[in-house]
Amino acid sequence: MSACFVTGSGTDVGKTFVAAALIRALRAMGRGCAALKPVVSGFDPLAPQGSDPAVLLEALGLAPDAEAIAKISPWRFAAPLSPDMAAARENRAIDYDELARACRRAVAASPGVLLIEGAGGVMVPLAPGRTTLDLMTALRLPLVFVAGSYLGAISHALTGLEAARSRGLAVRAVVVNETPGSGVGLDETCAAVAGFCAAPVLALRRGEDAAQALAPLARAL
Repeated sequence: MSACFVTGSGTDVGKTFVAAALIRALRAMGRGCAALKPVVSGFDPLAPQGSDPAVLLEALGLAPDAEAIAKISPWRFAAPLSPDMAAARENRAIDYDELARACRRAVAASPGVLLIEGAGGVMVPLAPGRTTLDLMTALRLPLVFVAGSYLGAISHALTGLEAARSRGLAVRAVVVNETPGSGVGLDETCAAVAGFCAAPVLALRRGEDAAQALAPLARAL
């Protein structure tokens, strides 16, 4: 059994895309795997297709029905906001301690590789006084850090990586997911990030087979 936490520099950098590709790569190798996206905002229960939990379930070869979605994403909120704000819109709150316990239970129960995907970026608030960084620190899992290649992505990535480093968290790899239409070169972005990061920096180009491209990383999990 092994586990890692998929995080990133912010929203819409491709964390779910990368997690799903890693799942497909692991399954192609015949390795057992599971996924957990414990908190998701911007979720419409009437149209779950294409949602983050549905994408992860489909990569696992499972039907994204209501029961499976509830299991893979126990905390679901409608508003496309930070989890604490999305929960408040529904007069709800995330019990941070229970969230951490749920993640630990999933790690202990997984017979293969477990990928836990965070919501938003490293510093997104989850509950009063608690961020994703706090959750990652509590779990002490190695990180797969996802960044984009848009203008400003280098600073965002290095800020997130520095926050993780400040908590003593190990980064297994950085995946730079090419941002569509960006005028910033993917290779240039990777080289800039690699200049400040000891972990391997992998380029993920649009249009390529993501599972194949990330197979070396999957083998290392």
